[in-house]
Amino acid sequence: MENQKAVALLDSGVGGLTVVKEMFRQLPREKIVYFGDTARMPYGPRSHEVVRGFVYQIIDFLQTQEVKFIVVACNSATAAGLDYYKEKADLPLLGVIEPGVRAALQETRSGKIGVIGTSGTIESGAYQEVLRRMAPGVELFSQACPLFVLIVENDLVHSPEAERVAEEYLGWLRDEGVDTLIMGCTHYPLLEDVIRSTMGPGVRLISSARETVRETRAIMEEKGLLRGQEDHLYHRFYVSGRAAPFKEMAARLLHDNIRAYQVILGEG
Repeated sequence: MENQKAVALLDSGVGGLTVVKEMFRQLPREKIVYFGDTARMPYGPRSHEVVRGFVYQIIDFLQTQEVKFIVVACNSATAAGLDYYKEKADLPLLGVIEPGVRAALQETRSGKIGVIGTSGTIESGAYQEVLRRMAPGVELFSQACPLFVLIVENDLVHSPEAERVAEEYLGWLRDEGVDTLIMGCTHYPLLEDVIRSTMGPGVRLISSARETVRETRAIMEEKGLLRGQEDHLYHRFYVSGRAAPFKEMAARLLHDNIRAYQVILGEG
């Protein structure tokens, strides 16, 4: 039956594991198939055309894995061409940008919303476009934070360097009076403590991971795709780079020893 298949998630690296963690919390009955393109990360500095090529390869692979729904759990990949992926995939597919914007609009009190993301996400104007469509009167302040991904991938989250870089990136957003900040990269919730410390207690942080899973659940419920049982759950994790470092990071984040397998899709 279709609803017994897995939910697929793809990301440039480990950031999409924040979405997996939310899947475990909000949709504990669902099987997960995850692909992290660790050999070719980060996606942020790459052109949209190149990123789309990578994502096409991953979607082709995921559609061989008995899946029923695809989450593009990467803001850079979503910004590079969500509509292209929907044409490519034979399955329902959701990105991470619109769910985050919808949540921010519900939370903001001043109408001043900040968004942080990779260079590719911010330069694409994807958040600006979605916000302009949903709420044209709201002010959006954008900041690219390319070093955040490298801080996470190199396990430097709790380092003085992380605090210094956060102040450099976020200080002006705090000074502008932003009251709601979209963490527009699925890596960034792993830096939530340092981001919250830098922005101050009055600023609400929006996790695109949390909001994306909420919408995933709603869409699957509407389409009759929710799994009705939680026995025999077997999650599968694939990476394009070495499996061992990914497994270590995943174990710390998910509090579970997962199995990860290397799959080489193409040159990067």
